[in-house]
Amino acid sequence: MPTVKIHDKAFKISYPEEEILKRVKAVADKINKDMAGKNPLFLAVLNGSFIFAADLMRMINIPCEISFVKLASYQGTMSTGKVKEVIGINEDVSGRTIIIIEDIVESGLTMKRMLETLGTRNPESIHICTLLLKPEKLAVDLDIEYVAMEIPNDFIVGYGLDYDQQGRNLRDIYTLVEE
Repeated sequence: MPTVKIHDKAFKISYPEEEILKRVKAVADKINKDMAGKNPLFLAVLNGSFIFAADLMRMINIPCEISFVKLASYQGTMSTGKVKEVIGINEDVSGRTIIIIEDIVESGLTMKRMLETLGTRNPESIHICTLLLKPEKLAVDLDIEYVAMEIPNDFIVGYGLDYDQQGRNLRDIYTLVEE
């Protein structure tokens, strides 16, 4: 199986683009059904979710809006465990239906921080949509309604996810090859 080298690490394909897009379409279909008659505000968490958000939005056929927020908790292959808000929420979310778009939920700490931040702004409801979920890593209880894929606790890159800012442009999702 072909591998790619990023910095000092090798990665092999785990999820080809075709499979990812099928899963994204299934999530979009569910959102279109669940949110019919609403005008949700999608909040995409940068940098990792930008490709997922773009593909998802092209499959959403209900009235909606999108904005972007940036939070950081990663350094290299390890989460720092501390969430630092870099770019905040500029939209008035009071009375709005919010759907947070995340690339990956691991411990859930970043998402918990997002929910706490948004909750103080009186939204009508907040929903979580993630491309990837690592259920065995979850450290907090979250209601994640929209999950494209559940994955094992592997380090991955591609389709927006990075290793030290490299690999986001890969069309497929790759898993770290243990040496």
